[in-house]
Amino acid sequence: MSRFQSIKLPKFIKNKFFIAFAAFTIWICFLDKTNLMYQYQFWSEESKLESQKEFFIKEIQQTKEEQQELLSSPEKQEKFAREKYYMKKDDEDLFIITPAPPANP
Repeated sequence: MSRFQSIKLPKFIKNKFFIAFAAFTIWICFLDKTNLMYQYQFWSEESKLESQKEFFIKEIQQTKEEQQELLSSPEKQEKFAREKYYMKKDDEDLFIITPAPPANP
């Protein structure tokens, strides 16, 4: 007797429905174009995009608040223009001091 004839397999493994189900499961999990690895990559990309969405929603809200604040008074507009765009009045001199870049040893 050969070695393979002496191995006893359970009856359910010999069942054609079990074999079809096992083949289908292997096909779906590993061989299909939307296999488990592909699904995991989609899930991780989705979670990354959701966190970016939350970040940008907060940024939009903050920008709207700053816009309302700037539009509320001319003094705040002047302060913003002076700080952000280095604007000055006609009779003023403007000196811009920037820090020196760090020296590389």
